[in-house]
Amino acid sequence: MLASHGLLRRAVLVGAAQAALWRGPAHAAVPVLRVLAWPGYADPDWVQAFEARHGARVEVTIVGSDEVLRAKLADSRGPGYDVVAANTVELAALLARDELAPLTLADLPQVARQLPRFRGPIEGIVRGGKTYAVPYTYSEMGLVYDRQQFSAPPQSLSVLWDPRWRGKVLAFDGATHAFSLAALEQGQLPFRIAQDQLAPLARHLVRLRRNLLSLYSLPEESVDLFRRHRVAVMHANYGQQQLKLLRDAGFNVGYVVPREGALAWLDCWAVLRRSAQQALAAQWVNHMLHPSVSLELTRRQGLANTLEEPAALDSESLLGPIVWLQPVEDDAQRTRLWQRIVAGDRPERF
Repeated sequence: MLASHGLLRRAVLVGAAQAALWRGPAHAAVPVLRVLAWPGYADPDWVQAFEARHGARVEVTIVGSDEVLRAKLADSRGPGYDVVAANTVELAALLARDELAPLTLADLPQVARQLPRFRGPIEGIVRGGKTYAVPYTYSEMGLVYDRQQFSAPPQSLSVLWDPRWRGKVLAFDGATHAFSLAALEQGQLPFRIAQDQLAPLARHLVRLRRNLLSLYSLPEESVDLFRRHRVAVMHANYGQQQLKLLRDAGFNVGYVVPREGALAWLDCWAVLRRSAQQALAAQWVNHMLHPSVSLELTRRQGLANTLEEPAALDSESLLGPIVWLQPVEDDAQRTRLWQRIVAGDRPERF
């Protein structure tokens, strides 16, 4: 009886060990990819397709401004992020601090589908012959206006300051872009503001703040404000993405690049050097360039992709130049001043 019991026990243990070996791969730790991106850049179905293909779990964190993006990347608590979508100016700053991992383009076959201008060296994401990011989408920051309140498209950025529209204007809550916008409207260089011009521009932004209905951060927020208030004109940080959202929501809105021009951004995917999942992160970049994602991004969000030429702005709406973002003279100082402006500081205090 004891011998039979011992044999039975050994058989159970052997069977359990074999079962454990058989189950091992299925129960191995699932890699987690942490993605930092803008609204609409990583929709759930695209994430699910990636997870199914690569046997991974993806955690997406959405940001609504460059300032929030910087803060998220600088936060040392937690495991950090593996891959980020950011504009070339932000990526250039990360690269200067050696925070990006170089990409092996041979491992990213979808890059071959991109338009030639996106496959060549791009300032801010190439260093020493190595590529550190791959373009994903881009847009200019034009003016969206209510056709029922404007008999003709607004011609100038000054419409945002026009007291005629007080309480009917929306602007983006972002320090860097706000000062660049004010400088552009005043005929100054938007990215290299002289020190003695920061205070006058801060006072000019106080006047803008007083003309606003509200500041917004996310594109959906701006649509909600249009829905709840009779907004006349908006500086569209998300450009044609917001135009599409508003038109899909039934608003009769137009879009214009004013005569002073429109700031414009190029967002790219990049892998963080500190990531423990660099190979998986590179596969994410490749996945997001596939036509099933990139072309769908344009259909869903109205944003240009890097695989096909966008529908050109017509002559009625393209009144000025496209001004690609560049590094600014002092982000921290702009942020400090902007926080005071938003908090309600009076113009004479600048």
